[in-house]
Amino acid sequence: MPELSYRRRMLVLAICCMSLLIVSLDNTVLNVALPSMARELHTSVSGMQWTIDAYTLVLASLLMLAGSMADRIGRRKVFKTGLVVFTAGSVLCSVAPNLESLVVFRMVQAVGGSMLNPVAMSIITNTFTEPRERARAIGVWGGVVGISMAAGPLIGGLLVDSVGWRSIFWINLPVGLAALLLTWRYVPESRAPKARRPDPVGQLCVMVLLGSVTYAIIEAPSAGWTSPVILSFAGAALLALAVLLRYEPRRPEPLIDLRFFRSAPFSGATVIAVCGFAALAGFLFLNTLYLQNVRGFSALHAGLYMLPMAALTFVCAPLSGRLVGSRGPRLSLLVAGTAMALSGLLFAALDAETNTALLFTGYVLFGIGFGMVNAPITNTAVSGMPRAQAGVAAAVASTSRQIGSTLGVAVIGAVLASGISGATHTDGFAEAGRTAWWIITGCGLAVLVFGLLTSGAWARNSALRTAEHLGEPETAQSVAGARA
Repeated sequence: MPELSYRRRMLVLAICCMSLLIVSLDNTVLNVALPSMARELHTSVSGMQWTIDAYTLVLASLLMLAGSMADRIGRRKVFKTGLVVFTAGSVLCSVAPNLESLVVFRMVQAVGGSMLNPVAMSIITNTFTEPRERARAIGVWGGVVGISMAAGPLIGGLLVDSVGWRSIFWINLPVGLAALLLTWRYVPESRAPKARRPDPVGQLCVMVLLGSVTYAIIEAPSAGWTSPVILSFAGAALLALAVLLRYEPRRPEPLIDLRFFRSAPFSGATVIAVCGFAALAGFLFLNTLYLQNVRGFSALHAGLYMLPMAALTFVCAPLSGRLVGSRGPRLSLLVAGTAMALSGLLFAALDAETNTALLFTGYVLFGIGFGMVNAPITNTAVSGMPRAQAGVAAAVASTSRQIGSTLGVAVIGAVLASGISGATHTDGFAEAGRTAWWIITGCGLAVLVFGLLTSGAWARNSALRTAEHLGEPETAQSVAGARA
């Protein structure tokens, strides 16, 4: 790819950030709209779970496939296709007549979304070749997530209260079309020098594993944990996992190279991503239902209440990025785990939702925690990885984030569905919510413990050994030396 001018590179970065904005904003806006959607579509807690998890589940399943496909046939081409599919899916969601069609259209959105974020990151990586400039570009990219967190609840509340929940999908149309036109005009085409071969068996196993686990968790409260249907899906998940573990090590270019998990930083980043994003998804899902269904707030009022959490996420995300760049991921991870665990503890042990001061304290702590956790995940995942494998390692970290979001909504929703009753979803909410907050507290503690265990000298040595085993000890030596 020819060298682009500084101005052109900045424009490419802005276009890529537009795609991240609509994908990130879509989920945060949707959470605020859930109660209104449930009333109009006459659905239960599990129905609301599926409107979120249908999206994150498909996204998690297809991220690595989309990334490798873009390397093969062209990143610009796949990126443009993703914008078209995501925008079309958004329009379909806005006219969905019932819950079933909305869930299907959300899956269409996710197919497009899977072609946006990982491909956009590849475009940025290939556009900004100078390390310092690339780091700044990735910092801007990460800051967009904070913007979506801060703006999502407010935009969602305004749209739901003034126009209706269907309007939350309309905002993707102008942004998506603008990004498509700008991509066609300004983003150059690029491909990987050597693209990875497709792995259809591994891809199918991942989809069956994630889909079966999610279905079993969401539907178990209504069907029964020991019902034949739930046990069948649990069995399908175990079978898919067994095939994956048996088949992938035999492939020369597997979808997931299981040798990566010999690196403590990589394994830690995977667990931290799952736990951190499960806590976030559960936090948003739980608070949306509580503020609107239990306290009786409007969508806008609920969005304003969660603003302290969103604002602290926005402030702490770039701070965490600078800390990771100057001191490594350890401090950011320890602060993140401590803050998230303390936030969950305030609600689980002290009933913070009944006291406005404690409520906002919990929101501030969670905002600090989540703002600090996102930046070190990718850094920790690729620490010590050979250069040729860094992109795959980052893709696994991105997939882990989506898996965490899926499981967070599934598990927290299942806990609520098991404990509440009544058409308004309020009876028994306090007790079920307390159990849910203990789960979120546990996720925060997991971030703290794994952050501590996988960011020290022993962890760096394991990354070095893994890189040597993968065949590029020089890369591991340089990264390990930089982190020492």
